[in-house]
Amino acid sequence: MVVDMQIKGIVDDYGVIAEANKILPTQFHTDLIEAIAELENKENYVKKNFPKTRLHKVTGIKQSVYRADIDKISGWRLHVKFNKIDNRLHLCDIIEGQDHDKVVKIIKKTKGRYD
Repeated sequence: MVVDMQIKGIVDDYGVIAEANKILPTQFHTDLIEAIAELENKENYVKKNFPKTRLHKVTGIKQSVYRADIDKISGWRLHVKFNKIDNRLHLCDIIEGQDHDKVVKIIKKTKGRYD
């Protein structure tokens, strides 16, 4: 089956997917794939429609960092940023469910990933 979809490149310089494979509970692995697929689909950016991930900008920091749900109920999230030079989405971090409310603290702790 051929899917006619424009793809937005995703970069994983920090091993976020490998880390997710280690720490993300097995029941959320399919959710992770679905979230990444939604983030890859350029049409979602044109329509500004992200029903799975609810992609939105993190407030309270100067960097342009975005949060994307892996699973809304459990709180598992991805942090991503857009690179205007290569026009791709860069995965920055996977955030455990119990830590999703500490977003600014987490970004400051691993600041090098978000600059």
